[in-house]
Amino acid sequence: MGLLTKLTQQGGSTLSINDGATPTTNPLANGLASIHSNGTPDNSYSLNGSNSNTIGNLVAQYQDGITNPLKLPSTLDLNGFTPPKYLNNLPEGGTLVSDTNIATPFG
Repeated sequence: MGLLTKLTQQGGSTLSINDGATPTTNPLANGLASIHSNGTPDNSYSLNGSNSNTIGNLVAQYQDGITNPLKLPSTLDLNGFTPPKYLNNLPEGGTLVSDTNIATPFG
């Protein structure tokens, strides 16, 4: 008896949600909505909680056998400010190794 036979023809398993069947796709993996920010304020749940109804409904639809609570958005608020890139903001005395993205901390 193989595992697939046990799951599909012999009652399944308490450890399996789909008993050998192909699981449904995570609704957040369809590319239509994301819990992560795409850079626009009205579609940035992870940054500011916007579109929480849409994201909350998609998280609730995901069936993996456990409760999936919606995580709270970040409390980091940059007020629209984009932080400097590390390579443009090296430590004092740091240098960038030519033709690489490697920085040396003290020159």
